[in-house]
Amino acid sequence: MRIVVAEDLYLLRDGMVRLIEAYGHQVVATAVTGPETLDALLKWRPDVAVVDVRMPPAQSDEGLRAALAARGELPGLPVLILSQYVEQLYARELLADGAGGIGYFLKESVFDADQFIDALERVAGGGTAMDPAVIAKLLSSGSSNRRLEQLSEREHSVLGLMAEGMSNQAIGRRLFLSESAISKYTTSMFGKLGITDDDDNNRRVLAVLTYLNKP
Repeated sequence: MRIVVAEDLYLLRDGMVRLIEAYGHQVVATAVTGPETLDALLKWRPDVAVVDVRMPPAQSDEGLRAALAARGELPGLPVLILSQYVEQLYARELLADGAGGIGYFLKESVFDADQFIDALERVAGGGTAMDPAVIAKLLSSGSSNRRLEQLSEREHSVLGLMAEGMSNQAIGRRLFLSESAISKYTTSMFGKLGITDDDDNNRRVLAVLTYLNKP
C-alpha cells in the first residue's frame, strides 16, 4: 500500500513509518501540519493515510479538518485518524458521508503492531476500523436513539464489533457463533435500524454511523 503519515511528534511519526515499512508497505509522504497534510493527501492520493487529529499551527483539530477536506475533494479517500483521547464527535464527522474507508484509533493502540496494520488494511479496503477503547466508551455513554433501543443485547454486541471493523466471520469467532448466525443477527439489526440499502458494505457503514450518533 502507498501511505501518507501525518503526525507532528517526530518519535511517533518515525516509529509509524518504520513499522509500516517493516510490514512491506510504502510511506510516500509525511506531514507535520494541517496544511501540509491536505497538500500531501491531494497530491499523492494514497491507498490510506494515517492522520493525527491535533496538529500545528493551532494544535486543535487541523488534522481532522484536513482529512475531511481531502475526502471532500477525493470521495472515499481512506483515512485512519489518530487521537490522544476518545472524542465521539470526531468519529461521527468522519463517517458522516457514509462512504466508508474510515478508522479512528487512539495513539496508544499504534504500539499493537498487528492491530494497527490490520486496521490500516481494512480502512484501505473501504471498511471501518474503530479502536475497541472508543467502542467501549460509546457503549458506556447510554443511548436515547429509539431504533438502537430496539436491538437485542446480542445485536448490540454484534454492532459494537462491526464498528470495530470486524467481518461477520471475525464477529462469529469472538462471540462463539457461526457465521450464518451472525448474518441473521445483522439482517435483523439492519431492519430494526431502517437500513435497506442492497450494498452490504454501505449498510455496515450506515449501521456504524447510527451507532456513533448516540449522544
